[in-house]
Amino acid sequence: MSQYYLIQDAQRCINCRACEIACKSNKKLPEGPKLCEIVEVGPRFVGRLPRAFYKFMSCYHCERPWCVEVCPTGAIQKRHDGIVFVDEELCVGCKACMNACPWGAPQWNPETRKVVKCDYCMDRIDQGLKPACVTVCTTKCLYLVTTRDASRIQREKAAKQMAVFE
Repeated sequence: MSQYYLIQDAQRCINCRACEIACKSNKKLPEGPKLCEIVEVGPRFVGRLPRAFYKFMSCYHCERPWCVEVCPTGAIQKRHDGIVFVDEELCVGCKACMNACPWGAPQWNPETRKVVKCDYCMDRIDQGLKPACVTVCTTKCLYLVTTRDASRIQREKAAKQMAVFE
């Protein structure tokens, strides 16, 4: 199981897309591949008012990642802490991982002609830093948390929401 989760408080997201820009900049990606993206949900009516919500989407770093299983060269790997990443040296650009992932996490980089994907900025994590997307989030709605903290944070958030509606 992954040691980390990237969670979002969708109530706080304002769709500024700073996370997307920071990701592209940090990974030096060209136009095209998006390792994370904000997806608009709605608008839905909250009471009598229409409201849009924005969902942060990136790789889920699955327990048993299909992308890892289908990679013929072993380029997509899973670290001991659960982070799934692409070893660019081993990638031959066959796109098998892109076809296997139901979430569309592996993306095609037209400049390198290889696959890239969210790796939670593992180079930054290894230095004790947060992923680029979390660092620049304007409203602080993105969190990189450990597995043991994720359920506590989600419970606290749910409790606060219930308190507001009563």
